[in-house]
Amino acid sequence: MNTLPARPVPKLGATHLTLRQAVTDALRQAIFSGRFRPGERLVEEQVATELGVSRNPVGEALRVLQAEGLVEISPRRGASVTKVSAEEAREIVELRASLEGLCARLATRRCGEAEREEIAELIARGEAASAADDGETLAALHTEVHDLMARIGRNRHLNGFVQSLRDKTRWLYSTSLSWRARQSWAEHAAILRAVAEGDEELAALLASRHVMSVGISHASAHEPVPDIAPAPPPLRLEAASSR
Repeated sequence: MNTLPARPVPKLGATHLTLRQAVTDALRQAIFSGRFRPGERLVEEQVATELGVSRNPVGEALRVLQAEGLVEISPRRGASVTKVSAEEAREIVELRASLEGLCARLATRRCGEAEREEIAELIARGEAASAADDGETLAALHTEVHDLMARIGRNRHLNGFVQSLRDKTRWLYSTSLSWRARQSWAEHAAILRAVAEGDEELAALLASRHVMSVGISHASAHEPVPDIAPAPPPLRLEAASSR
């Protein structure tokens, strides 16, 4: 009788974040959330103390983030959060707008009856949150919309690349996202309806236009920086191995 081969025992390194990965993730999210602002210095010793780790994993994490374009490291000044020029921001938005259109196109093409039911339920929740002016729920639904579109479109390579662009635009335009939450939801709802109705061209157009509208809204807002900023949240590490 044939027997199945024994299932391999998972290695610890495959199931747990290394300390360097945990520090990298914590710093990356701190930058995306605005905890560290563009141009702000990242002093290894201070970051290490706040996270409760040694300086070594912090230095390694900063080099990873340098390769991702989020951190600049100079011999004299050390590490600091990258300042993104208006031209570079425009390039990122243009690229994301194009790829979000492709995501919407694939989601429309592969949307079935079960997915249409999910879309209807998501739209209902969004309409209720919008009517109640519930910005916190609308922000969470923003993520749900993109997760659902990615799942329906079923292209892992595209989804991974677009997610990195979403993180960067969220970082670039964090000050604009809160005050336009209801408008963003209306744009998302229109995209979802086009997907559910099978209108591939309209879904792609609306998805691309939504990304561009966020960039335009931010550029025209000219929001002043407050004199007294709220205290930033503390850095936190996700579960990491002891290595």
